[in-house]
Amino acid sequence: MRVCRLSVANFRGVKAATILLPKHAVLIGDNNTGKTTLLEALDLVLGPDRLNRQPPIDEHDFFRGKYLGAGTEPADAGAEGAGAEANAAQPEAPGDGGADGADGVVAAVGEEAPRIEIEVAIADLTEEQKARFGDYTEFWDAATDTFYEEANPAGVDAAHITEALRVTFHGWYDPEEDDFEGRTYFTRSLAESDNPVPFSKKDKQVCGFLYLRSLRTGSRALSLERGSLLDIILRLKEVRPQMWEDTLATLAGYSVASDPELGISGVLESINTALKKYVPKEWGIEPHLKVSNLTREHLRKVITAFIATGEGSHAAPFYRQGTGTINMLVLAMLSQIAEDKQNVIFAMEEPETAIPPYAQKRIVHEIRKLASQTIFTSHSPYVLEEFALDETVVLGRDANGVLAKRVIALPDSVKPKRYRQEFRTRFCEGLLARRILVAEGATEAAAFPVVCRRLSELKPNTYSSLEALGVCTIDAGSQNSIPDMAKLYRELGRRVFAICDKQEAANKALIEAQVELLLMHDEKGFEDLVLKNTTQEALKRFAKLIDWPPHLTAKYPDLEASATEALRDYFGWTKANWGIADFLAQCSEAEIPAWLREACVAIKDTCAPGPAGGGGEAPVEPGAGADAAH
Repeated sequence: MRVCRLSVANFRGVKAATILLPKHAVLIGDNNTGKTTLLEALDLVLGPDRLNRQPPIDEHDFFRGKYLGAGTEPADAGAEGAGAEANAAQPEAPGDGGADGADGVVAAVGEEAPRIEIEVAIADLTEEQKARFGDYTEFWDAATDTFYEEANPAGVDAAHITEALRVTFHGWYDPEEDDFEGRTYFTRSLAESDNPVPFSKKDKQVCGFLYLRSLRTGSRALSLERGSLLDIILRLKEVRPQMWEDTLATLAGYSVASDPELGISGVLESINTALKKYVPKEWGIEPHLKVSNLTREHLRKVITAFIATGEGSHAAPFYRQGTGTINMLVLAMLSQIAEDKQNVIFAMEEPETAIPPYAQKRIVHEIRKLASQTIFTSHSPYVLEEFALDETVVLGRDANGVLAKRVIALPDSVKPKRYRQEFRTRFCEGLLARRILVAEGATEAAAFPVVCRRLSELKPNTYSSLEALGVCTIDAGSQNSIPDMAKLYRELGRRVFAICDKQEAANKALIEAQVELLLMHDEKGFEDLVLKNTTQEALKRFAKLIDWPPHLTAKYPDLEASATEALRDYFGWTKANWGIADFLAQCSEAEIPAWLREACVAIKDTCAPGPAGGGGEAPVEPGAGADAAH
C-alpha cells in the first residue's frame, strides 16, 4: 500500500498541487515551500483522529485566508437568514442533504465560496483493503502514473496495473453555523451519487497512516490518555488493562494529610464544626482530602511512564528527558505501531531533530523496513543521502501558490558516483535553498561569502550577507563546470547566480545562458583581484597576524617589505584553507577591492531590490532566471 498521487487545492500556502510520490520519498526544499503542508494534507484525508478536532480546519487553513464567496458574510455579520437565502440560490455542493454532507456551503452569485479539496490516490492495496473498499476501487497504471480508464477490461491484467482507491477531503465555511466543517469521502461516490459516501474513521484505520510532526513534544505519548501512542499500541495488541477498579479502590481508601501533626486535619475539623451550625448533616459533612476525583478519565491523564537515565536509578517522567531521548521514544513507539499493523504509510518530519548523524541513518533504514511507504522531510545531508535520485522529491512553489515537483537531472559532467561522493559538500545545500551562487572554485566559494558578511557588518544599510539574502554558495570545481552546475539548479526552479574569473567569450556565453546574474572580474585569478586592488597597509597588517610556514619565512626574510609577493605565495599555499578569506575578514571597507564591493551590492539589489525596484523581490517563475537581463 502506498500513496501514489496527492492533489491539493486551496490549502494553506498551496493554491494547487499534484504530486506523484514513489514508494519511499524525502520531500526537500527551502523553508515555507510546502513540505509540511503536503503532510498535513495527507493527515486530513487519512489520519484517523484528525477530524476529531472541532473544528477540523480554521481560517488559516484556507489559501490566503479566503473562505467566503463574494458577497457572503458570517452568520453573525449579516441579516438573519442570509446564509439560507444564498444556499437556496445555488446548486447543491457534494454531500448536501446527507447526514455527512457539506451542509451550509454557500456561494455568491457567479462565484462559489472557496473550498479546501485534497485528493489522495492509494495503490498496491492489500487483500483486506480490496475486500473492504471493493465498491470504490479503481485501477492505477504504474507505467504512466495515471488511472487506467480504457474500455478494455483485459488491460487490467498487466503487471504494472494494480487496484487503487481514491479518497477526497472537502473543507468549507458554513455561514449558518458560523463555523468550519470538513468531511472525507470515497472519491468515486462524489461523482456517482447525490449522497457521497463518507470515508470513516474505521476506513482510515485500515489504511494505517502514521504522522510524526517535527514539533511533537511527546508529553502524552507514554500516558494512558485516549489517543496517546501507548493507548494505540494497547488497542492494537487488544490489551485491556483491568486495573481501574483496584486502583480507584486503593486511592479511595487513602486519606491525604490525615496525620494531626500536619495541621490540615484540624483545619478541616473546624470547617466541619462550623458547617454543622448552618446546615443539616444531609447537606454535607466531614470534608477530607483525596488523591483525585476518582474517575477513570482522571487516572488516564495522570498515569505516565517514568524513566531512569544515566548511571543512577533515579527515575523522572519521560517527558522531562532530553529532546533527543523523547524523540527516539516517540519514534520507537510509532515503529511498534507500524510493526504491529504490518502495512502502514509512515510520514515523519525532520528525523534529524536533536539526533546525532548515525542515529538519523538508523531511523531512516528501520522505518523503511517496517512501513509499506515512508515519506520524510529533512534538512540533513545524512538523511538526504540515504535516498536515491528518484526518491528525492524536490518541491518548488511559485508566487501564485502553485506547488510542483521537480526532477533532479544530473548533467553529463556530474556522474551519479560523483553526486553521491560529493553530496554533503557540493550538492545538498543547493537542493535546500532558493538562491544559488555557483562559484568557480574553492577560493571564491570561501572568500565571497566572507566579504559580503564583513561589509554588512561595516555598513548594513548598503550591504547584506549572503545568508541574510538566502543565497547558498556552491563550488563548481572549475570554470568549465559552472554552466552544467548552474543548469542543474536552474532546472530545479532555483534562482542562480555565478562568480568567476575572466572567461573566454564562448564559456562566458554558456554561463550567461544559465544564470540570472554573472559576477565576472577582469583578472585571471581571485588572488590577483585582491592583491592588486587592496592597500599595502592591509597586506602588511595581515602579514603580522598570521603564522607563516617555514618554507615562506626562508624565502622572504623581510616579510613586511615583501608583503605582496609573500602573501601571493601564502594565498596559493592556503588555497583550500581559507587563507584569502581570513585576509578579507579583517579588512575595512576601503581596503576591500572595489569590484567585490560592487558585486556585493549587485547581488543584494538582485535578490532584494529597494523601493526604487518595487519595494521587494519580484516573483520569479521557476526556471525563468536565465531569461532575465544580465
